[in-house]
Amino acid sequence: MSARVLVLEDEPQIRGMLCQSLVSESLQAHGAGSLAQARDALGSEAFQLAIVDLGLPDGSGQDFIQELRAWSTMPVLVLSARTQERDKIAALDAGADDYLTKPFARGELLARVRALLRRGGTDAQPVLNFGEVRVDFIHRQVWRRDEEVHLTPIEFQLLSVMIAGQGKVLTHRHLLREVWGGAYVDSPHYLRIYVGHLRQKLEIDSARPRHFITETGTGYRFVL
Repeated sequence: MSARVLVLEDEPQIRGMLCQSLVSESLQAHGAGSLAQARDALGSEAFQLAIVDLGLPDGSGQDFIQELRAWSTMPVLVLSARTQERDKIAALDAGADDYLTKPFARGELLARVRALLRRGGTDAQPVLNFGEVRVDFIHRQVWRRDEEVHLTPIEFQLLSVMIAGQGKVLTHRHLLREVWGGAYVDSPHYLRIYVGHLRQKLEIDSARPRHFITETGTGYRFVL
């Protein structure tokens, strides 16, 4: 069975051309013009590769990649008109595997697609369970004991980043940069407040956390 590719691109003509190019390579292509459409597609079908534009009508492609990395290692190719080095670095740091600038040659695009598909990634489900908690990354919803828990956008982003790095020690600076973009990079007390919120909402006993572990003087570690 041929690989399925998610094409997240808001320009209809470019999206159509990309899908046609992929089909010519005997691949299956699913086009999405917004983050909402891409999330719906991920919730109903399995994909082996995503091609992602950074500028989207309802959010950032970079944020989408970070969301994806919380539960999947599926290869991601960024396709963007942004040529600044800082944009490329930010996308790769967010979890992209490759970056191609517009305009691009069809042959090079397909060669990069083939290379990423050979690399592959592990299959994963967009729903994660730990303790009494269930996290749905597609719909950005969280339940505890079958009751929905309200997380603010910042809290959900922090949860996603910590889950993506599960088992690893994540430094204060890393978490502050990934969640707040460096705005509070020298303010670990700010991070402490939000980790405290997650513990209160998601831990069985917030005073003795089992999942959101403090690494004294360094940062935090998420344990399933």
